[in-house]
Amino acid sequence: MINVSETAASKISELLTEEGKDGSGLRVFVQGGGCSGFQYGLMIEEGGGVADQIFESNGVKLFVDPVSISYLSGAEVDFVDTVTGGGFTIKNPNAVSTCGCGSSFSV
Repeated sequence: MINVSETAASKISELLTEEGKDGSGLRVFVQGGGCSGFQYGLMIEEGGGVADQIFESNGVKLFVDPVSISYLSGAEVDFVDTVTGGGFTIKNPNAVSTCGCGSSFSV
């Protein structure tokens, strides 16, 4: 299971409304790359693939492909707003290490 914090859920809902995609959700995925080996990806998803697992957390639908779910089980999507800007982050209990900027990880 993957969770979405209340802050992230509010921001995702706001973005979906702005894009005119109410009822859609968020695709969360892992791909190779970054300085630690893997990096996270997030994008608006209207449907979902045949093999996707679909979760709902704080009113937001999450679509996760079968490969990514093995790396993301128990993770939480959060939104952090700082003086230098804001953005989505993923708190992943499966990550053994992360790079200095936090955009990639290894397992």
